[in-house]
Amino acid sequence: MIDPSHYLQAGQRLRLASFNIQTGIRTSRYHHYVTRSWQHLLPTESRQHNLNRIANILREFDIVGLQEVDGGGRRSNYIVQTEYLANHGGFPYWHNQVNRRIGRLALHSNGLLSRLRPASVEDHALPGLPGRGVLLAHFGEGSSKLTVCILHLALGQRTRLRQLDFVSRMIRQLPFVVLMGDLNCEPNSPEMDLIIEQTELIDSPVGLKTFPSWRPKRKLDHILVTAGLETENIRVIDFAFSDHLPVAIDVTLPDVQ
Repeated sequence: MIDPSHYLQAGQRLRLASFNIQTGIRTSRYHHYVTRSWQHLLPTESRQHNLNRIANILREFDIVGLQEVDGGGRRSNYIVQTEYLANHGGFPYWHNQVNRRIGRLALHSNGLLSRLRPASVEDHALPGLPGRGVLLAHFGEGSSKLTVCILHLALGQRTRLRQLDFVSRMIRQLPFVVLMGDLNCEPNSPEMDLIIEQTELIDSPVGLKTFPSWRPKRKLDHILVTAGLETENIRVIDFAFSDHLPVAIDVTLPDVQ
């Protein structure tokens, strides 16, 4: 028998987080992009240690969106990192979305960790060059359904605009949405203006800087929510075990009849 607490309930308060984990690589200086670049290709003992630390800090959350996860390539010792974090963080439900395969070396992925049982999960490729995707996890049903949208956008602005237009058309008619991820753009950019105008989602405060993790100057990681969701405790977590810092938010679902 499945525990009924694993299902979405009206009025429920959820703790959500989004984290670009850089496949478990700890970057703390710009020169590490060069001196530690080999870690993107080969397995290391430190990666396992870092994943354990990441799993530990994610334990306090109900739903987590992950970006830059390895889906079981040689560089991660063939470990599906989303599954590993679910097992070590106590999440009964997880989903890994592979967006780009480089032979057996690397499987670039987005990931979902959840304490709630999703009603369904969708994987979609984003416009642009192959390798970017959006993961949609649906919880509950009908007028109270919550959709968590996890994505990692392209580096080029023109492609990001196409990608967010594509995503907005999928989610703008849904009752309640939380969109989270590494969007590679800052507040008040044309990309953010587009997604907010087309979906009426609300972004977290401008002052929450997430990149680079060792001296945050830019807000590249976002959590946007439907206006009907009550939010509190919006924050960046001081946990520099990637080149991005995690972002988090507490959301309360309305009691929809």
